[in-house]
Amino acid sequence: MSFPTHIFKAYDIRGLADGEITEELAYRVGRSFVRLLRQRGVELSGRSLVVARDMRPTSRLLEAAVERGIADEGVDVAGIGLASTPLFNFACTLYPEHAGGIIVTASHNPAQYNGFKLTLDSGLPIGKDSGMEEIHDLAAADFPPPAGSLGRLTKKSVLADYEDMVFGLVGPGSIRPLKLVVDAGNGMAQTTLPKILERLPVTVNYLYLEPDGTFPNHEANPLKTETLADLQAAVKEHGADFGFALDGDADRIGLVDETGAVVDASYVAALIGLEVLRRHPGSVMLYDLRSSQIVREVWEAAGARPEMCRVGHAFIKRLLPEKKAVFASELSLHLYYSDCRNLECSDLSLLYVLQLLSRSGQPLSSLVRPLRKYFHSGEINFTAPDPAAVIRAVESAYRDSALEVSHLDGLWLKFDWGWLNLRPSNTEPVVRLNLEARTNEIMRAKIEEVSQVLFQYVR
Repeated sequence: MSFPTHIFKAYDIRGLADGEITEELAYRVGRSFVRLLRQRGVELSGRSLVVARDMRPTSRLLEAAVERGIADEGVDVAGIGLASTPLFNFACTLYPEHAGGIIVTASHNPAQYNGFKLTLDSGLPIGKDSGMEEIHDLAAADFPPPAGSLGRLTKKSVLADYEDMVFGLVGPGSIRPLKLVVDAGNGMAQTTLPKILERLPVTVNYLYLEPDGTFPNHEANPLKTETLADLQAAVKEHGADFGFALDGDADRIGLVDETGAVVDASYVAALIGLEVLRRHPGSVMLYDLRSSQIVREVWEAAGARPEMCRVGHAFIKRLLPEKKAVFASELSLHLYYSDCRNLECSDLSLLYVLQLLSRSGQPLSSLVRPLRKYFHSGEINFTAPDPAAVIRAVESAYRDSALEVSHLDGLWLKFDWGWLNLRPSNTEPVVRLNLEARTNEIMRAKIEEVSQVLFQYVR
C-alpha cells in the first residue's frame, strides 16, 4: 500500500479529503501509531489512546477508522468526540491512563482538507524529526491480522476537568463585567468556550459558533486579516471591549481592540506574557525570533528573563521544559503555557486577556499604544532554488555591519537600525524574510535593499 509522501508533513498528516486522506489511511495511521509506541517501549497494557475529531464533513468516518485501527492492535480507545486541539491535548497529557492520541483535523486549512495530529502523552507531537517517517513506512507496510483480543472503545468526557484546570489558573473572581465578541469561525471553539464564559460576569456576542466544516462564512485563520472583518465590525456595532477570534481547531487566536483595530501578534504576546509573569515572577519566557523587539523589552522591564527561540511548535514544546520557561509565543499566535503541560490553550489566553483588562481598568487600545515603537515588515516569501545560497549571500553582504549574528533559525542579524531574519522553508524552495526597524522609512528602505541582494538568487 502506498500513500503520497507530501501529506506526511513536519507536524502532522494533512491533505485533500477527497482522494488523499482516506478511511484506509486513517485505519493504517491508527495501527501504525500503536506499533510506533510499542517499538519505543511505551507501556500500553491497561492504558488507552485518545481519539477525537473536528467538524469537517469527513471527520466522523475517519475518526471511526482510526478507532478501528487502534482496537485491531489490541489497544483500548478513549473516544472524546468533537474536540478542540487544546481539549484533545489535555485529554492526552493529564490522565495517566492515556498513552497519547490522534485527532482528526486539518487545523485552519480550508474545507477541502483533512488530516491527523498524533500526540504523545508528554504533549509532544509526532513530526518530521520525531516519528513521522516511521508512521509513513508503517502505514505503507503489510499488517498482520487483527489482534486476538481487540481493544475496547469507551466514550469519555473530559470537559469538566479541563474547565477546572483553566479556572485553577485564572479564577472567575479576577474578572470584572466586560463585553466581548467571539468569532469561532465555525470551528471547534464551541466545544469549550461557551461553558467557560458562562461562568464569568461577561456579556458575549458570538459569531459563527456552530461547528461547520464547510466554513460557510470565512476561512478560520486569524492570521489572515481579511478573516477578521466581521469581528471588527461586530466589536464596533456592540460597543464591545474587545474581539477574540480562533482558528479551525481553536489552538491559535486573533485579537481586536475596542476600536475594531487588529492587535499585532507581538503585542498580544507581550501583554499576555505580562499576565503569566504575575503568576510566575522572574521566570524565563520564550519568543520566536520573528517577533518584534518590543516583546523582549516589555518582558525584561517586568522582571522576566526573555530568550529568543527558533520557529516551530514541536521545537518550542521541547524547549520549554529544557529552559524551565513558563510561557512561549510564536508570531503565528500559538501561545504555550508551562501550566498546561507546555501546550497551547486558547481558553486560558482569553481568560488572561479578560484578567488584564479587569486589572488595568484601561481600554485595550491604550495598553497597545505604547508598544508601537517599531515597524515590522511582516513575513515576505521569496522562491529560491537554493535557499542556503541565498542566506549565505545575505550574511556576506551584512555581516560586517551587524551588531549580532545568530544562526538559531536561518540567519538573524541585529543592527543599530533594527534586525532581520531570513529562514528557509521546511517544505518548499522558499526563503522567508522578516525585518523590523525604528522607523517606517528605514523599514521600507531595508526591505528594498535586502530584496536587491535576494533577487540575484531568487526567481
